Amino acid sequence: MKDFFYAIQDLFVDFLFAPLDALRALELENWWSANFISWIFIIICIVAMVYWMLQLKEHSKNNEEDKSVTSHSYL
Repeated sequence: MKDFFYAIQDLFVDFLFAPLDALRALELENWWSANFISWIFIIICIVAMVYWMLQLKEHSKNNEEDKSVTSHSYL
């Protein structure tokens, strides 16, 4: 059973968190590069959120959503 938990630890530490370790090492070498990469990820998230909000607005404008109150009739 102990080997199972060590396998999970190895998966996360050696494989899944490797990009974060590389970013941490890059920050020690060049602070501007590490922040540039972080800002790229932030901009991607903002663009995705704006796209999602515009899609929601478009579907709301077309009245495609079922807004009937039948799922919680006990209220």
